Amino acid sequence: MSRSKRLTSAQRMEIVREAAEGVSSTELSRRFGVTPRTIQYTLKSDAERQTDTAIPTAAVSVKVTQGELAAFDRVLVTAGIGTRSEGLRRLIQAAGGVFVPDALLAAEMARYRASLSEVGNGVAQIAKQMTKANRLGQGASAEFSDIRLAQMRGLARFILDSADEIDLLVRRRRDAMQLEATAALREFAHAAE
Repeated sequence: MSRSKRLTSAQRMEIVREAAEGVSSTELSRRFGVTPRTIQYTLKSDAERQTDTAIPTAAVSVKVTQGELAAFDRVLVTAGIGTRSEGLRRLIQAAGGVFVPDALLAAEMARYRASLSEVGNGVAQIAKQMTKANRLGQGASAEFSDIRLAQMRGLARFILDSADEIDLLVRRRRDAMQLEATAALREFAHAAE
C-alpha cells in the first residue's frame, strides 16, 4: 500500500457508499490501496461535511389523527411555512427550547397525588368500618350515619373537583406549549426570509 496515494472525489464517494452498505474499513483499504486510517479519515470527513452542510440523513415517521394533522396544518399556515416536512424540521431544531420538563406541572401533579392518597386512606377507613359492621351482623340494618354520609359526599366532591382541576391544568399547559411551538415556527419562518 502506498502511503502517499491520494483518493479522487469519486473514490471517496464510493468508499462512503460502500461503508454505508457494510463493507469493512480493512476491505476498503485493501481495494483502494490505502491504509485503514485513510478510510476512517475519509468516512469521518464525510460525516463532518454532512453535519456542516446540514444534509438531511435521517427520516422521521409518525402517525397522528386527522384532527391533529389538521391542527398542525393550521399552525403551519399561520406561521407561513409551506410544507409539513419543513414544519417538523423547524420544530425538531427548536426542541431544545420548547420541550423542556415543566416544573410547575410536576409540582401540581405531586400535590394532586398527595391529596388523592389522603382520599384513598379515607375510603379505606370507611370500607373498614363497613366491613366491621357486616361482621357483627349489622350490615343491612347498620345505620349509615350523617358523619359517614358527609364523608362520602366530601369524597365525591373532591374527586370531581380534582378531575376538573387536572383537566384545566393539562389544557392550560397544552395551550402554553402550543403557543411556544407556534412562536418557534414563526421565529424560524422569519429567519428563513
